[in-house]
Amino acid sequence: MRPAVQNLEASKIREVANAGLGREDVLAFWFGESDEVTPEPVRRAAIESIERGETFYAHNLGLPELRAAIAAYASGLHGPVDASRIAVTSGGVNALMLAVQALVDAGDEVVAVTPVWPNLTAQPAILGARVRCVPLQPKAGAWQLDLPALLAAITPGTRLLIVNAPNNPTGWTLTRPEQQAILDHCRRTGTWILADEVYERLYFEDSANGCAPSFLDIAAPEDRLVVAHSFSKSFLMTGWRLGWLVLPPGLVDAMGKLIEFNTSCTSVFTQRAGLAALAQAHEITPRVVAHLRRCRDTLVPLLAALPSVQVQSPPGGMYAFFRLEGFDDSLAVAKRLVAEAGLGLAPGNAFAPEAQGWLRWCFASRDPGRLAEGVRRLQGWLSAQGGR
Repeated sequence: MRPAVQNLEASKIREVANAGLGREDVLAFWFGESDEVTPEPVRRAAIESIERGETFYAHNLGLPELRAAIAAYASGLHGPVDASRIAVTSGGVNALMLAVQALVDAGDEVVAVTPVWPNLTAQPAILGARVRCVPLQPKAGAWQLDLPALLAAITPGTRLLIVNAPNNPTGWTLTRPEQQAILDHCRRTGTWILADEVYERLYFEDSANGCAPSFLDIAAPEDRLVVAHSFSKSFLMTGWRLGWLVLPPGLVDAMGKLIEFNTSCTSVFTQRAGLAALAQAHEITPRVVAHLRRCRDTLVPLLAALPSVQVQSPPGGMYAFFRLEGFDDSLAVAKRLVAEAGLGLAPGNAFAPEAQGWLRWCFASRDPGRLAEGVRRLQGWLSAQGGR
Protein backbone atom coordinates (compact mmCIF):
# COMPACT_ATOMS: atom_id res chain seq x y z
CA MET A 1 0.00 0.00 0.00
CA ARG A 2 1.19 3.53 -0.73
CA PRO A 3 2.67 5.19 2.38
CA ALA A 4 0.41 8.23 1.88
CA VAL A 5 -2.60 5.96 2.28
CA GLN A 6 -1.13 3.74 4.96
CA ASN A 7 -0.31 6.80 7.07
CA LEU A 8 -3.83 8.23 6.96
CA GLU A 9 -5.38 8.66 10.39
CA ALA A 10 -8.64 6.85 10.97
CA SER A 11 -11.59 9.11 11.64
CA LYS A 12 -11.76 10.00 15.32
CA ILE A 13 -15.44 10.89 14.83
CA ARG A 14 -16.11 7.35 13.62
CA GLU A 15 -14.06 6.01 16.51
CA VAL A 16 -16.35 7.73 19.00
CA ALA A 17 -19.48 6.70 17.10
CA ASN A 18 -18.30 3.08 17.02
CA ALA A 19 -17.95 3.21 20.80
CA GLY A 20 -21.68 3.91 21.02
CA LEU A 21 -22.75 1.54 18.26
CA GLY A 22 -25.91 -0.37 19.14
CA ARG A 23 -26.67 1.67 22.27
CA GLU A 24 -30.18 3.07 22.00
CA ASP A 25 -29.70 5.15 25.15
CA VAL A 26 -27.04 7.37 23.56
CA LEU A 27 -28.05 10.82 22.33
CA ALA A 28 -25.95 11.04 19.19
CA PHE A 29 -24.79 14.44 17.97
CA TRP A 30 -21.46 13.31 16.50
CA PHE A 31 -22.17 13.31 12.76
CA GLY A 32 -22.84 16.39 10.66
CA GLU A 33 -26.37 15.71 9.58
CA SER A 34 -29.92 16.43 10.61
CA ASP A 35 -32.08 13.64 12.01
CA GLU A 36 -34.93 14.90 9.79
CA VAL A 37 -35.68 12.85 6.67
CA THR A 38 -35.49 14.29 3.17
CA PRO A 39 -38.69 16.16 2.22
CA GLU A 40 -41.37 14.03 0.57
CA PRO A 41 -41.40 15.79 -2.86
CA VAL A 42 -37.68 15.11 -3.21
CA ARG A 43 -38.07 11.44 -2.27
CA ARG A 44 -41.06 11.13 -4.59
CA ALA A 45 -39.09 12.47 -7.57
CA ALA A 46 -36.47 9.75 -7.14
CA ILE A 47 -39.10 7.04 -6.74
CA GLU A 48 -40.91 8.15 -9.89
CA SER A 49 -37.64 8.23 -11.79
CA ILE A 50 -36.89 4.64 -10.81
CA GLU A 51 -40.42 3.62 -11.72
CA ARG A 52 -39.88 5.17 -15.18
CA GLY A 53 -36.85 2.95 -15.58
CA GLU A 54 -34.23 5.71 -15.37
CA THR A 55 -31.53 3.32 -14.20
CA PHE A 56 -28.90 3.90 -16.90
CA TYR A 57 -25.76 6.01 -17.27
CA ALA A 58 -25.99 9.78 -17.56
CA HIS A 59 -23.66 12.41 -18.98
CA ASN A 60 -20.38 12.65 -17.03
CA LEU A 61 -21.10 16.25 -16.08
CA GLY A 62 -24.74 15.63 -15.14
CA LEU A 63 -28.19 15.95 -16.66
CA PRO A 64 -28.38 19.16 -18.73
CA GLU A 65 -31.57 20.16 -16.94
CA LEU A 66 -29.95 19.74 -13.51
CA ARG A 67 -26.87 21.71 -14.54
CA ALA A 68 -29.16 24.47 -15.77
CA ALA A 69 -31.18 24.41 -12.54
CA ILE A 70 -28.03 24.57 -10.40
CA ALA A 71 -26.74 27.46 -12.50
CA ALA A 72 -30.02 29.33 -12.07
CA TYR A 73 -29.94 28.68 -8.32
CA ALA A 74 -26.34 29.89 -8.01
CA SER A 75 -27.03 32.90 -10.23
CA GLY A 76 -29.91 33.93 -8.00
CA LEU A 77 -27.54 34.02 -5.06
CA HIS A 78 -24.30 35.29 -6.57
CA GLY A 79 -24.89 36.77 -10.00
CA PRO A 80 -24.52 35.09 -13.40
CA VAL A 81 -23.15 31.54 -13.35
CA ASP A 82 -23.39 29.74 -16.68
CA ALA A 83 -24.63 26.15 -16.78
CA SER A 84 -21.56 25.20 -18.82
CA ARG A 85 -19.45 25.78 -15.68
CA ILE A 86 -21.38 23.25 -13.54
CA ALA A 87 -20.27 19.67 -12.93
CA VAL A 88 -22.66 17.39 -11.02
CA THR A 89 -20.88 15.04 -8.60
CA SER A 90 -21.66 12.03 -6.44
CA GLY A 91 -21.74 14.06 -3.23
CA GLY A 92 -19.84 16.98 -1.81
CA VAL A 93 -16.96 14.69 -0.76
CA ASN A 94 -16.64 13.52 -4.35
CA ALA A 95 -16.73 17.12 -5.55
CA LEU A 96 -13.84 18.05 -3.27
CA MET A 97 -11.77 15.00 -4.17
CA LEU A 98 -12.30 15.59 -7.89
CA ALA A 99 -11.14 19.18 -7.49
CA VAL A 100 -8.01 18.09 -5.65
CA GLN A 101 -7.29 15.38 -8.22
CA ALA A 102 -7.64 17.93 -10.99
CA LEU A 103 -5.28 20.46 -9.43
CA VAL A 104 -2.70 18.75 -7.22
CA ASP A 105 0.34 16.62 -8.01
CA ALA A 106 2.55 14.69 -5.60
CA GLY A 107 4.95 17.09 -3.95
CA ASP A 108 2.79 20.17 -4.49
CA GLU A 109 2.28 22.55 -1.58
CA VAL A 110 -1.29 22.92 -0.33
CA VAL A 111 -2.33 25.42 2.33
CA ALA A 112 -5.44 24.71 4.39
CA VAL A 113 -7.24 26.80 7.00
CA THR A 114 -7.87 24.68 10.10
CA PRO A 115 -9.59 23.39 12.24
CA VAL A 116 -11.52 21.79 9.41
CA TRP A 117 -13.37 18.64 8.47
CA PRO A 118 -10.50 16.12 8.22
CA ASN A 119 -11.27 15.03 4.65
CA LEU A 120 -10.12 18.42 3.37
CA THR A 121 -6.56 17.92 4.58
CA ALA A 122 -6.53 14.15 3.97
CA GLN A 123 -7.48 14.39 0.29
CA PRO A 124 -4.36 16.26 -0.90
CA ALA A 125 -2.23 14.11 1.42
CA ILE A 126 -3.58 11.00 -0.31
CA LEU A 127 -2.23 12.40 -3.59
CA GLY A 128 1.18 12.99 -2.05
CA ALA A 129 0.91 16.75 -1.59
CA ARG A 130 2.56 18.63 1.26
CA VAL A 131 -0.21 20.13 3.38
CA ARG A 132 0.57 23.22 5.40
CA CYS A 133 -2.07 24.25 7.93
CA VAL A 134 -2.81 27.82 9.00
CA PRO A 135 -4.89 27.68 12.19
CA LEU A 136 -7.74 29.93 13.14
CA GLN A 137 -7.27 31.59 16.51
CA PRO A 138 -9.75 31.04 19.37
CA LYS A 139 -10.74 34.10 21.37
CA ALA A 140 -13.31 33.73 24.16
CA GLY A 141 -14.84 30.71 22.45
CA ALA A 142 -14.99 32.20 18.94
CA TRP A 143 -12.49 31.35 16.20
CA GLN A 144 -11.00 34.07 14.01
CA LEU A 145 -8.74 34.19 10.98
CA ASP A 146 -5.22 35.56 11.24
CA LEU A 147 -5.34 37.03 7.74
CA PRO A 148 -1.72 38.25 7.62
CA ALA A 149 -0.52 34.78 8.66
CA LEU A 150 -2.61 33.14 5.96
CA LEU A 151 -1.43 35.50 3.23
CA ALA A 152 2.18 35.03 4.33
CA ALA A 153 1.75 31.26 4.02
CA ILE A 154 0.53 31.50 0.42
CA THR A 155 3.52 32.01 -1.87
CA PRO A 156 4.12 31.52 -5.62
CA GLY A 157 5.10 27.97 -4.64
CA THR A 158 1.64 27.26 -3.21
CA ARG A 159 -0.42 25.27 -5.69
CA LEU A 160 -3.75 25.26 -3.84
CA LEU A 161 -5.49 26.99 -0.95
CA ILE A 162 -8.34 25.07 0.69
CA VAL A 163 -10.80 27.08 2.75
CA ASN A 164 -14.12 25.99 4.23
CA ALA A 165 -16.47 28.81 5.26
CA PRO A 166 -18.88 28.71 6.97
CA ASN A 167 -16.57 26.34 8.70
CA ASN A 168 -17.04 22.85 10.03
CA PRO A 169 -16.49 22.60 13.00
CA THR A 170 -16.10 26.17 14.31
CA GLY A 171 -18.87 28.07 12.50
CA TRP A 172 -16.30 30.73 11.55
CA THR A 173 -17.25 32.57 8.35
CA LEU A 174 -15.12 34.67 6.02
CA THR A 175 -15.93 38.34 5.74
CA ARG A 176 -16.13 39.99 2.35
CA PRO A 177 -12.92 42.01 2.91
CA GLU A 178 -11.09 38.81 3.91
CA GLN A 179 -12.33 37.03 0.80
CA GLN A 180 -11.27 39.91 -1.42
CA ALA A 181 -7.81 40.02 0.17
CA ILE A 182 -7.39 36.27 -0.29
CA LEU A 183 -8.57 36.35 -3.91
CA ASP A 184 -6.32 39.30 -4.79
CA HIS A 185 -3.32 37.63 -3.13
CA CYS A 186 -3.91 34.29 -4.88
CA ARG A 187 -4.19 36.09 -8.21
CA ARG A 188 -0.72 37.52 -7.59
CA THR A 189 0.81 34.19 -6.55
CA GLY A 190 -1.00 32.09 -9.17
CA THR A 191 -2.52 29.92 -6.45
CA TRP A 192 -5.74 28.00 -7.01
CA ILE A 193 -8.53 28.37 -4.44
CA LEU A 194 -10.77 25.45 -3.53
CA ALA A 195 -13.68 26.96 -1.62
CA ASP A 196 -15.84 24.47 0.26
CA GLU A 197 -19.07 26.45 0.58
CA VAL A 198 -21.50 23.64 1.36
CA TYR A 199 -22.77 25.51 4.45
CA GLU A 200 -23.32 28.85 2.70
CA ARG A 201 -27.12 28.77 3.15
CA LEU A 202 -26.83 27.75 6.82
CA TYR A 203 -26.04 31.32 7.77
CA PHE A 204 -27.66 33.19 10.64
CA GLU A 205 -26.43 36.73 10.12
CA ASP A 206 -28.21 39.39 8.09
CA SER A 207 -27.39 39.21 4.37
CA ALA A 208 -29.03 40.50 1.22
CA ASN A 209 -29.11 37.11 -0.50
CA GLY A 210 -29.78 34.84 2.47
CA CYS A 211 -26.37 33.20 2.49
CA ALA A 212 -22.82 33.67 3.68
CA PRO A 213 -20.29 35.62 1.61
CA SER A 214 -19.10 33.53 -1.34
CA PHE A 215 -16.05 33.77 -3.56
CA LEU A 216 -18.52 33.58 -6.46
CA ASP A 217 -19.74 37.06 -5.47
CA ILE A 218 -16.39 38.64 -6.33
CA ALA A 219 -14.52 36.29 -8.68
CA ALA A 220 -14.42 36.35 -12.47
CA PRO A 221 -15.29 33.12 -14.31
CA GLU A 222 -11.66 32.73 -15.42
CA ASP A 223 -10.19 33.03 -11.93
CA ARG A 224 -8.33 30.06 -10.50
CA LEU A 225 -11.29 29.24 -8.29
CA VAL A 226 -13.23 26.02 -7.80
CA VAL A 227 -16.29 26.13 -5.54
CA ALA A 228 -17.70 22.91 -4.07
CA HIS A 229 -21.32 22.50 -3.05
CA SER A 230 -23.62 19.77 -1.81
CA PHE A 231 -27.34 19.06 -1.54
CA SER A 232 -26.68 17.39 1.83
CA LYS A 233 -27.09 20.19 4.35
CA SER A 234 -29.48 22.79 2.93
CA PHE A 235 -31.86 20.21 1.46
CA LEU A 236 -31.65 17.44 4.11
CA MET A 237 -30.10 15.04 1.59
CA THR A 238 -26.98 13.68 3.30
CA GLY A 239 -27.52 10.07 2.25
CA TRP A 240 -28.21 10.85 -1.41
CA ARG A 241 -24.59 11.71 -2.27
CA LEU A 242 -25.27 14.58 -4.64
CA GLY A 243 -23.12 17.66 -5.07
CA TRP A 244 -21.69 20.00 -7.66
CA LEU A 245 -18.69 22.06 -8.64
CA VAL A 246 -18.55 25.55 -10.13
CA LEU A 247 -15.50 25.60 -12.40
CA PRO A 248 -13.60 28.00 -14.62
CA PRO A 249 -14.59 27.33 -18.26
CA GLY A 250 -11.16 25.94 -19.10
CA LEU A 251 -11.43 23.19 -16.49
CA VAL A 252 -14.83 21.79 -17.42
CA ASP A 253 -13.92 19.32 -20.19
CA ALA A 254 -11.05 17.88 -18.16
CA MET A 255 -13.38 17.51 -15.17
CA GLY A 256 -15.76 15.48 -17.32
CA LYS A 257 -12.93 13.08 -18.12
CA LEU A 258 -11.92 12.88 -14.48
CA ILE A 259 -15.49 12.08 -13.43
CA GLU A 260 -15.50 9.28 -16.03
CA PHE A 261 -12.49 7.69 -14.34
CA ASN A 262 -13.96 8.07 -10.84
CA THR A 263 -17.69 7.31 -10.88
CA SER A 264 -18.61 7.77 -14.58
CA CYS A 265 -21.67 9.79 -13.55
CA THR A 266 -24.19 10.47 -10.84
CA SER A 267 -27.28 8.22 -10.89
CA VAL A 268 -30.18 9.70 -12.84
CA PHE A 269 -32.79 9.14 -10.13
CA THR A 270 -30.58 10.95 -7.62
CA GLN A 271 -30.29 13.86 -10.04
CA ARG A 272 -34.08 13.91 -10.41
CA ALA A 273 -34.26 14.27 -6.64
CA GLY A 274 -31.86 17.19 -6.90
CA LEU A 275 -34.08 18.86 -9.49
CA ALA A 276 -37.05 18.51 -7.17
CA ALA A 277 -35.04 19.93 -4.27
CA LEU A 278 -34.06 23.00 -6.28
CA ALA A 279 -37.67 23.47 -7.39
CA GLN A 280 -38.65 23.50 -3.69
CA ALA A 281 -35.61 25.49 -2.50
CA HIS A 282 -37.71 28.53 -1.63
CA GLU A 283 -39.65 26.39 0.86
CA ILE A 284 -37.15 23.78 2.06
CA THR A 285 -34.05 25.82 2.79
CA PRO A 286 -35.60 28.75 4.69
CA ARG A 287 -37.46 26.27 6.88
CA VAL A 288 -34.24 24.33 7.53
CA VAL A 289 -32.33 27.51 8.39
CA ALA A 290 -35.07 28.84 10.68
CA HIS A 291 -35.18 25.53 12.54
CA LEU A 292 -31.40 25.38 12.86
CA ARG A 293 -31.40 28.90 14.26
CA ARG A 294 -33.90 27.77 16.93
CA CYS A 295 -31.71 24.77 17.69
CA ARG A 296 -28.58 26.92 17.93
CA ASP A 297 -30.35 29.42 20.18
CA THR A 298 -31.54 26.57 22.39
CA LEU A 299 -28.20 24.82 22.75
CA VAL A 300 -25.59 27.56 22.97
CA PRO A 301 -27.06 29.49 25.97
CA LEU A 302 -27.46 26.21 27.87
CA LEU A 303 -23.83 25.30 27.18
CA ALA A 304 -22.63 28.81 28.02
CA ALA A 305 -24.33 28.56 31.43
CA LEU A 306 -22.10 25.63 32.42
CA PRO A 307 -19.06 26.83 34.39
CA SER A 308 -16.59 24.57 32.58
CA VAL A 309 -17.67 25.48 29.05
CA GLN A 310 -16.27 28.16 26.76
CA VAL A 311 -18.51 28.71 23.73
CA GLN A 312 -19.78 31.40 21.37
CA SER A 313 -22.83 31.36 19.11
CA PRO A 314 -21.67 30.42 15.59
CA PRO A 315 -22.68 32.71 12.71
CA GLY A 316 -22.99 29.79 10.31
CA GLY A 317 -23.06 26.02 9.98
CA MET A 318 -24.81 23.49 12.19
CA TYR A 319 -22.36 23.01 15.05
CA ALA A 320 -21.58 24.35 18.47
CA PHE A 321 -17.83 24.07 18.99
CA PHE A 322 -16.92 24.47 22.62
CA ARG A 323 -13.97 24.10 24.93
CA LEU A 324 -14.38 21.93 28.00
CA GLU A 325 -11.93 23.47 30.44
CA GLY A 326 -9.86 21.05 32.46
CA PHE A 327 -10.25 18.22 29.96
CA ASP A 328 -7.44 18.35 27.42
CA ASP A 329 -7.82 14.99 25.64
CA SER A 330 -10.84 15.47 23.37
CA LEU A 331 -10.98 11.89 22.13
CA ALA A 332 -10.80 10.40 25.61
CA VAL A 333 -13.47 12.79 26.89
CA ALA A 334 -15.77 12.06 23.93
CA LYS A 335 -15.47 8.33 24.56
CA ARG A 336 -16.13 8.80 28.26
CA LEU A 337 -19.21 10.89 27.55
CA VAL A 338 -20.59 8.06 25.41
CA ALA A 339 -19.84 5.40 28.03
CA GLU A 340 -20.71 7.34 31.18
CA ALA A 341 -23.32 9.91 30.11
CA GLY A 342 -24.92 8.48 26.99
CA LEU A 343 -23.90 11.60 25.06
CA GLY A 344 -22.29 11.38 21.61
CA LEU A 345 -20.13 14.33 20.52
CA ALA A 346 -17.25 14.67 18.06
CA PRO A 347 -13.75 15.23 19.49
CA GLY A 348 -12.10 18.53 18.56
CA ASN A 349 -8.75 16.96 17.74
CA ALA A 350 -10.45 15.12 14.86
CA PHE A 351 -10.35 18.48 13.06
CA ALA A 352 -6.86 19.74 13.93
CA PRO A 353 -4.28 19.46 16.73
CA GLU A 354 -5.03 23.04 17.81
CA ALA A 355 -8.61 21.98 18.59
CA GLN A 356 -7.50 19.57 21.30
CA GLY A 357 -9.70 20.14 24.34
CA TRP A 358 -12.70 21.16 22.21
CA LEU A 359 -15.85 19.23 21.30
CA ARG A 360 -18.24 19.57 18.37
CA TRP A 361 -21.99 19.27 18.92
CA CYS A 362 -24.21 19.03 15.84
CA PHE A 363 -27.40 20.86 16.77
CA ALA A 364 -29.42 19.79 13.70
CA SER A 365 -32.11 18.02 15.69
CA ARG A 366 -35.81 17.73 14.88
CA ASP A 367 -36.56 18.05 18.59
CA PRO A 368 -34.69 20.84 20.41
CA GLY A 369 -35.66 19.03 23.60
CA ARG A 370 -32.99 16.44 22.74
CA LEU A 371 -30.42 19.22 22.87
CA ALA A 372 -31.60 20.32 26.32
CA GLU A 373 -31.49 16.72 27.53
CA GLY A 374 -27.96 16.39 26.15
CA VAL A 375 -26.83 19.44 28.12
CA ARG A 376 -28.44 17.99 31.23
CA ARG A 377 -26.40 14.82 30.73
CA LEU A 378 -23.22 16.82 30.19
CA GLN A 379 -23.90 18.85 33.34
CA GLY A 380 -24.49 15.68 35.33
CA TRP A 381 -21.27 14.14 34.04
CA LEU A 382 -19.28 17.27 34.88
CA SER A 383 -20.71 17.29 38.39
CA ALA A 384 -19.62 13.70 38.84
CA GLN A 385 -16.05 14.70 37.92
CA GLY A 386 -15.79 16.92 40.97
CA GLY A 387 -18.10 19.82 40.34
CA ARG A 388 -16.33 21.25 37.35
